Amino acid sequence: MDLLLFRLYGNLASWGEIAVGESRHSANYPSKSAILGLLAAALGIPRDDEAGQLSLQGGYQIAVEVFSGGQLLRDYHTTQVPDSVGKFTYRTRRDELVLGKERLGTILSSREYRSDALAVVAVHALASAPFSLQQIQEKLIKPVFHLYLGRKSCPLAAPLSPQLLVNQSHYLAAFKAYQHKPLLPTHQAVSDGVFERDSSWLKLNNQRHYYWEGSMQDFDDTVPVSRIQTRVRHDQPLSRKRWQFAPRQEHYYYQGGE
Repeated sequence: MDLLLFRLYGNLASWGEIAVGESRHSANYPSKSAILGLLAAALGIPRDDEAGQLSLQGGYQIAVEVFSGGQLLRDYHTTQVPDSVGKFTYRTRRDELVLGKERLGTILSSREYRSDALAVVAVHALASAPFSLQQIQEKLIKPVFHLYLGRKSCPLAAPLSPQLLVNQSHYLAAFKAYQHKPLLPTHQAVSDGVFERDSSWLKLNNQRHYYWEGSMQDFDDTVPVSRIQTRVRHDQPLSRKRWQFAPRQEHYYYQGGE
């Protein structure tokens, strides 16, 4: 199968989970809704384009290799917003503060982030995919809209480095074939001004966490089924405008090491 792989790294990331009350939790690996949202932004599909968003949701399968889930960071968040008045809509933040000045109230929330998290994402295009993997690769290099890691306050801290790998037998083979680039330049060669590669971050440990859609055998047919877990995650986008998500099944495999 053909796969498009790219990495996600940032000083902060937020992979939203089910929100209850004032708590906004984050998973320790990218959600499908966040990944599809990033692809939609790169392709220039607005959030209010329901048809365009749904075409992405039904056209691709996702796999994730997690190198580091990052450190958990909690933010006690306060914001002032006016309460609703019938069918009146505040169209900008200025409208909220000026037109809704007399109705302002304070909302308290606790938001979670992941600090220094690193993952590689693999995207597989289904028959119903509205865009080819090559088209997506081009847009990830030159995106239409700003890209971020779950929240607008979480920008990318390193290039995505998208790579198209064709005729891959399994997800694991593709992850191993992905050519990792340095997150930050470390030494500059005197002769040609090219930065030397520093992949020491890959050598921190051999522990990897893998999550993927499809069948268990899509990951690697040498991995015993007994070592694979099947989980349910509520991150399948139904409506970006109404902020609705559906459950989906994904498989999980842990590769330990020294």
